[in-house]
Amino acid sequence: MDDAPARRLRIAVLNRVFRATGGGAESYSIRIVQELAQRHDIHVVAQEFSHEWPGVMHVKVPRLFKRPRWLNQLWYALCSWHVTRHGFDVVHSHENTWHGDIQTIHVRPVRGDLLGASRGWARAGRWAKIAASPRLLSNLALEAMRFRVRRGRRIVLVSDALRAQCVASYPDSEAAMSVITPGVDMGAVAATQGASRAALGLPEEGEVILFVGNDFARKGLGTLLEAVAGLPSSATLAVVGSGSGTPYQDRIRALGLEGRVLFLGVRQDMGPLYRAATVLAHPTLGDSFAMVVLEAMAQGLPVVASGPAHCGISTMLRDGGDALLLDDPRQAGPLRDALGRILDDRELAARLSRNGLQFAAGHSWRAAALAYEALYAGAAAAAG
Repeated sequence: MDDAPARRLRIAVLNRVFRATGGGAESYSIRIVQELAQRHDIHVVAQEFSHEWPGVMHVKVPRLFKRPRWLNQLWYALCSWHVTRHGFDVVHSHENTWHGDIQTIHVRPVRGDLLGASRGWARAGRWAKIAASPRLLSNLALEAMRFRVRRGRRIVLVSDALRAQCVASYPDSEAAMSVITPGVDMGAVAATQGASRAALGLPEEGEVILFVGNDFARKGLGTLLEAVAGLPSSATLAVVGSGSGTPYQDRIRALGLEGRVLFLGVRQDMGPLYRAATVLAHPTLGDSFAMVVLEAMAQGLPVVASGPAHCGISTMLRDGGDALLLDDPRQAGPLRDALGRILDDRELAARLSRNGLQFAAGHSWRAAALAYEALYAGAAAAAG
């Protein structure tokens, strides 16, 4: 980053789990911190740390309640408020908390899921359900306070699709909302596909379909298994993430996929996996953005992903130009056909690779960090 900031700020970043393997929201938070750590004094307030960065201070919040999760969230919100009441120019929250000058929203609003477009007696019934649930009451109350407009507060959404959902749920906050999408590191020249496969224990011959996600069901693994069963036996599915493969073993046997589905667990370095794969399959049922799609593109990997109704990044992609997009990720047939097209058509795969690289090049972490720095400066000025 080039130009020095007008003022070095003392910033508190709220993120319960500060580790890259936690998920997309955690990785997003970590990369913004990394980009700005040399320009500002950053203190991360978290319950879990597995990420060190020069100049970043850690403030530990004890985890008194592992279950229920809503009670731990409330405890974290209270503790993080207490430790950031004084001494900071800006508080940047990635969590469901009532405090925070900058609120970054990574998931669709609870209010929209609970109440949606319900009217009349249906709406009254939803409110009765909420009133009877401490979990729903707590989550909805924290979210409402998070979206409350106040002097200097900015609400950041990670995609245009998510912004539209948040505006529908909290229209009075629309003027405070802006979009800062995730960035990406462009792939560097490194090991060949063959060397990467050998290091990962993947078949040296044939095609490797890569699937990445911590919530296998929501990311569409079940549908993907059915799709892979309809592809040539030379195609192997590599599954990466913290989910368990045990619930899928019966289905794998029933589909005749024994030996063709490899569960690789959590990986700190995804680069070798992207280089080893032939195509990324991301038939998610709901992602605010889907950083894995952008990361795969930055490594030149062709992508099949859910369309705009289910995947935030797809609102920015051209179907057939940047990636192949699925109207309904729950249908195995179209997913199988899309994967088959890429595996069979080298020209199509090469075009998707080129266009994906070009798209990814326009989304840097540096640009995202500079956008946040401008919001920080505005929040600090508003606070006097």
